[in-house]
Amino acid sequence: MTNRLRTIIRKVVWALFTVLFVLVLNFFLFRILPGDPARAGIKDPRLTQEAIEAIRVRFGVDKPVINCFESLNPIKAGSCTVNPFDTQFFVYMSNLVQGEFGFSFYTNRPVADMLRERLWNTVLLISAGQIFAIVLGCIFGLFAAWKARTTIDYAALLLGLFAWSMPTFWLGIILLYWGSGYGLPIGGKATPGMSSYPAWQQWLDIGRHLLLPTLAYTVIYMGEYMLIMRSSLLDVLSEDYILTAKAKGLSTFQIMKDHALKNAILPLMTIFAINLAYTVSGVIALESVFSWPGLGGAIYDALNRRDYPVLQGAFFMIAVSVIFANLIADLTYSYLDPRVQSE
Repeated sequence: MTNRLRTIIRKVVWALFTVLFVLVLNFFLFRILPGDPARAGIKDPRLTQEAIEAIRVRFGVDKPVINCFESLNPIKAGSCTVNPFDTQFFVYMSNLVQGEFGFSFYTNRPVADMLRERLWNTVLLISAGQIFAIVLGCIFGLFAAWKARTTIDYAALLLGLFAWSMPTFWLGIILLYWGSGYGLPIGGKATPGMSSYPAWQQWLDIGRHLLLPTLAYTVIYMGEYMLIMRSSLLDVLSEDYILTAKAKGLSTFQIMKDHALKNAILPLMTIFAINLAYTVSGVIALESVFSWPGLGGAIYDALNRRDYPVLQGAFFMIAVSVIFANLIADLTYSYLDPRVQSE
């Protein structure tokens, strides 16, 4: 077995163990939240105690959280079941094995269907923003490193630091104010009534609604990618093989294209994968500011409603995506750079 194959197997096994840990943590994380999900999900003062208990039975929150571990269960505190299969934890794990996330406490709809609708909208927003941020960040970072220690470089550094440090919600509000003056859509995904129009007009309308949140997302992450690209490229340009390439008479453009850029872009792959973990907080803020019907909005609403199944399903999808995105980035990094190998 080669070193590369052993490295791949080890990283995949660790990723699977991480997913298992996330599954367990994801279950207990939301059950330590204060409040009764039955009362939070259905805020009707006319509900009797019998009706509330029926709601708890309907959604399974009348069961103990886990056998003889009742301190996490505010509903049946003090009791202890002797049957480990009659617990919320076992139902949660058995449903996940079958690919089910349960039903929403608030809407009584399957969580998988709700998240599938919202996930597409979030992926649309993230994909467009990440593509523009990476492309523009690499171009500006390359140009700043090329013109290092000049006025252009200093201006690029100032722009990158300013863009990277801006709060997401603040930039979103500024763009809302600016976009409203030019007649751009300032909320939602589509104009009401567009479903009766041809498909190309519907997509054009979605693109107009996507313009402002994508611009906000691009500006913030472009600053980070530009600074990372500039720093990485300056490190590569100080290597001995770059000096050798200059001694051979290669032009600056050839050195950048054939030698420096390929090695300098490697750290961006890791940064991109790590950013997926932090993207959620930014997306929640953006979707709240622009009323974008995505996964971030679903998480925010579910948190206010103590809607455990929706929170569990959303966080599980996000965690698994981050874990495997980092795994793919790690494996790709080791493939592109032979120096990153395990003995």
